[in-house]
Amino acid sequence: MQRSEFGRLEDGRSVDRFVLGGDGLEVSVLAYGATIQAVRVPDRAGAVDDVVLGFDDLAGYLGSHPYFGATIGRFANRIGRARFTLDGVEHRLPSNDGPSCVHGGTVGFDRHLWSARAGRGSEADSSSTGESVELTHVSPDGDMGFPGTLTATVAFTVNGRDLRIDYTATSDRPTVVNLTNHSYFNLAGTGSVEDHEVRLLASRFTPVDENVVPTGELTEVSGTPLDFGSFRPIGPALREPHEQLRRARGLDHNWVIDGAGDGSLRLAAQVREPSNGRALEVWTDQPGVQFYTGNLLDGTLVGKSGSVYSKGAGLCLETQHFPDSPNRPAFPSTVLRPGETYRTSTVFRFSS
Repeated sequence: MQRSEFGRLEDGRSVDRFVLGGDGLEVSVLAYGATIQAVRVPDRAGAVDDVVLGFDDLAGYLGSHPYFGATIGRFANRIGRARFTLDGVEHRLPSNDGPSCVHGGTVGFDRHLWSARAGRGSEADSSSTGESVELTHVSPDGDMGFPGTLTATVAFTVNGRDLRIDYTATSDRPTVVNLTNHSYFNLAGTGSVEDHEVRLLASRFTPVDENVVPTGELTEVSGTPLDFGSFRPIGPALREPHEQLRRARGLDHNWVIDGAGDGSLRLAAQVREPSNGRALEVWTDQPGVQFYTGNLLDGTLVGKSGSVYSKGAGLCLETQHFPDSPNRPAFPSTVLRPGETYRTSTVFRFSS
């Protein structure tokens, strides 16, 4: 593993970058935001490209951007009306997405410098022998309106062509937690992802209202543009007339992973780029995955190597509990109580 300074914050603190892995998969992780800054993988001809969106310098990550590669917390995705009630007490959060709170509020976990500890392998996977870095952030009681002092740890491990992310968290008061990674993938390395072919192992999704907050229903994907039960390109699906696509300005929905709930890792999503042979599998123990097609990228951001990030420049597969779960008792619970440990794992498996 290589460790080097990526830049410095305004207060002088150093932000380190950790480079994990080798020829088959090389991953760069920043201590700022526990961010995946680069993922370099070869295609079928052996040509290596960086397949995630982001920036070449720290200034890009300190500016305004749509969570490129960041660890999201304390609560990933949207909480409707920016409030929830836990044990009879209402907690009010910042509204930073219309009337909703999204991705932990105005200063989420993506906007903090995490402490780092290097290691080897993943403690959650005894068979892992890869390179690993563990990052920790302590979120104080009342941070962004959330109750309880939460200690969150994220471990990134590269083993062969797998990137494994293990999340843990504890709290000294009852709270809610939902952690994920917000990498934007482009298996071509540049251009649009509309030709990428996607398969989601999910026969239901959570439809959204006009604020892109779940209505509380679980709806079959069959007969809708959200049916990715078998491989299909993204582009044609985006152009189908459907109210759910209009509300989200594309695909930005939570799919309910088939068979989830027993705590085991299961295949949730597959992506393949037909021209170069790169492919990605997403394995997780979470009940849902948010498939987002970069609908809000508008060409105003210039990223790595001068790339202009326009609509559809990347896709996200955010493993998660369902959005707005604190307000939806029928959804799987996101409540974490003192004495409990939140644990979840996701594996991004690359091939070509």
